[in-house]
Amino acid sequence: MAGLVNPDPAFWRGRRVLVTGHSGFKGAWLSLWLARLGAVPFGLSLPAQDLDEEERLAMLHGTVTDVPCDLRNAQATREALAQLAPGIVLHLAAQPLVRQSYLDPRLTFETNVMGTLNLLEAVRAQPSVQAVLIATTDKCYENREWSWPYREVDALGGHDPYSASKACTELLAASWRCSFAVTPSRRIAIATARAGNVVGGGDWALDRLVPDAIRAFARSEPVIARNPAATRPWQHVLDALCGYLLLAEHLHADPAGFAEAWNFGPDAAAERPVSEVLDHLSRLWGDGACWEHGATQGPHEASRLALDSSKARQRLGWRPRLDFETAIALTARWYRAHHLGAPAAELIAADIKTYESGALPR
Repeated sequence: MAGLVNPDPAFWRGRRVLVTGHSGFKGAWLSLWLARLGAVPFGLSLPAQDLDEEERLAMLHGTVTDVPCDLRNAQATREALAQLAPGIVLHLAAQPLVRQSYLDPRLTFETNVMGTLNLLEAVRAQPSVQAVLIATTDKCYENREWSWPYREVDALGGHDPYSASKACTELLAASWRCSFAVTPSRRIAIATARAGNVVGGGDWALDRLVPDAIRAFARSEPVIARNPAATRPWQHVLDALCGYLLLAEHLHADPAGFAEAWNFGPDAAAERPVSEVLDHLSRLWGDGACWEHGATQGPHEASRLALDSSKARQRLGWRPRLDFETAIALTARWYRAHHLGAPAAELIAADIKTYESGALPR
């Protein structure tokens, strides 16, 4: 782990940071990390939609100032930013599920595209904001199912509504950056961040591989895998969030040099088929956990996807520090401990501490 680069507590200490979507999986981890770094975190999310979000909001109570807000409401979004006056905005709020996007494409585009537009317009009206990071996805690329990893300069696209909405979000951010981010009196640094298939404890979304597997294991049922041969760039949530935090630091220090799109994906060795993820999870969970290949059904999903993160390595000093086996091991250990009664906040805090120290399990 020599040469690892962690977020700088001296930068974050006392800084007012807004996390949209803080009640979500990645947003909750990010909010707790910001608090650990000494920042003053604020959260903007819809009221809890289910018991899992209620648990995350309860976990963040007393650590994050929570402001319920629907980003689809432009006026409410503008009023929330005026009330909180953040210096940095980390935008994670989204409808993040491919299969859900087929069921409700309107909600997906309203949330991911118009929600982002409303946020950017609120930023433009709020003079305290200096930097904005917008989390999108590796799925924003026009996926040609080829063998090469996608670079930030490759074409955007999207077969399914979710992927298309995130490609639109990328175009929106680029257009807004060119059109409004630089004026004679102000410069706002705006960047987008494209991570891979993120895993880690506390994700309970439906129709997502790891949460579906953990629910099945807890019921002593086999996991039904739709596409076990599909390959994804699997990475632990802390690798992605470390990239976001480092990028935000650079955005603040050098707006002109870093306000662009960035990939934060795992090493090529972490590009594994679904079957390998399930093999590892089943073995680590124990108690006879297993999986089966079910009939392939449902809408189109890409069979291969990979990211080239060379730019982040060279210019930010970021690199993924958790290989595939370690990422899956940490994830399985988190869920197993939580299943046995360990509080989520304590498990997240322990994983962040371990990650920062570099003393990672093998």
